[in-house]
Amino acid sequence: MGRAPSEEMVDILLVEDNPGDVRLTEEAFKDACVKNELHTARRGGEALDFLHQRGDFEDATRPDIVLLDLNLPGRNGKEVLEEIRTTPKLKPIPVIVLTSSTADEDIVRSYVENANAYLTKPVDAEEFIDLVRTISEFWIQIVHLPPTEG
Repeated sequence: MGRAPSEEMVDILLVEDNPGDVRLTEEAFKDACVKNELHTARRGGEALDFLHQRGDFEDATRPDIVLLDLNLPGRNGKEVLEEIRTTPKLKPIPVIVLTSSTADEDIVRSYVENANAYLTKPVDAEEFIDLVRTISEFWIQIVHLPPTEG
């Protein structure tokens, strides 16, 4: 059975290379007062290692949600999304693209690759925090998440 909203701790993988955006995201989730564990990967390859629980991440918890930037060093977010959606054990994890790109081709490709949502990061710090709070309210407090395995 799927996990009921706010039933227990929610594990979130934030795939973001910008330290300022990582800090703002951490602050926003903290302010939202929702039980969550926020893990951070700064490169696409690191995110995939985390998701596949390999290398330094053998003991990593499978995340309930992935917040994915598209513009990453090494393997970019598009490649990470594609691998998530073509790997059966990862495919059920909701992926929210959270990026600065407003390019139509990025939006279309993200949805073609089955992103669950595409959100553009606001430039203003307070608006960014509000957006992350909204993500928290919807994806953690309202949505029923699939059960985690492995």
